[in-house]
Amino acid sequence: MDHRRLGETGLTVSRICLGCMSYGDPAAAVPGSPLRWEWALREDEARPFFRRALELGVNFFDTANVYSVGASEEITGRALRDFARREEVVIATKVWGVMRPGPNGGGLSRKAILHEIDASLRRLGTDHVDLYQIHRWDPATPIEETMEALHDVVRAGKARYLGASSMHAWQFAKAQHVAERNGWTRFVSMQGHHNLLYREEEREMVPLCRDQGVGLIPWSPLARGHLARPPGASGTRRSETDAFGRSLYGTIAEADRRVLAEVDRIARSRGLPHAQIALAWLLQKDGVTAPIVGATRMEHLETAVAALGVRLTAEEVAALEAPYVAHPIAGFA
Repeated sequence: MDHRRLGETGLTVSRICLGCMSYGDPAAAVPGSPLRWEWALREDEARPFFRRALELGVNFFDTANVYSVGASEEITGRALRDFARREEVVIATKVWGVMRPGPNGGGLSRKAILHEIDASLRRLGTDHVDLYQIHRWDPATPIEETMEALHDVVRAGKARYLGASSMHAWQFAKAQHVAERNGWTRFVSMQGHHNLLYREEEREMVPLCRDQGVGLIPWSPLARGHLARPPGASGTRRSETDAFGRSLYGTIAEADRRVLAEVDRIARSRGLPHAQIALAWLLQKDGVTAPIVGATRMEHLETAVAALGVRLTAEEVAALEAPYVAHPIAGFA
């Protein structure tokens, strides 16, 4: 396993992060939301993935309070307590999503953040998280309120570092400026939607993060599985039941099909799984620290880690990137 510092911090993480949204409660439902996790693995099915990830050298685990309405955090916390020493793993979670009915059930107000960090810590069974991330931008809360509350979470010892996820580059720059101006803790990472089928992050967010030394930890690096299987292959239970995934990739345009065809061509010529080609492309991007990879079959995890040993040629990279066309912004909500 290769490791890399997260941005310009001293925190070292594995170059593959295990995304834990896949582990939770298939029956969980967010109040007032269409989100469901019908494809999630229950705890007994999930635990072998944590054990194997640790055996492979993965030390970076990402979850969120909203995943299976807290069940993902509970499963993640118990597995890591059983299979690893706390000081050896990097646990990341998120805040913003709606966790309960009522006007303060989600968002990034001071009330919400201070309540949710304590709830996440209880579920994870730890006294701190290594990376506490805002899951999305909250237009209803002044960013000054959010950044001060997050700073207080760090000062209280409940989080070591702060991160953010999908938003406009101007919003991220504003948040960083507010923190710096007030002497508050800045974000050290950006978890953006970035893969061969969706590269809009490369226009503004990626250059901003590279300039500012912010580590990139892309989510959905395999485009909800589209980049992990041959063109025309049948979908999965997740692709059939994941409403959020359908909102991202419900329609595959002709340009996208050409990208998938190039992935297929290179995978076949190399004799490698499609997922390794897509992940290798992302891992070679400057500033990318660790793609966040979900795994519901053990070969998903094994394949992702093996991608670290794949190096694409300049010609292969050019062929993969050439068909891409601009896409509407997706994944910000």
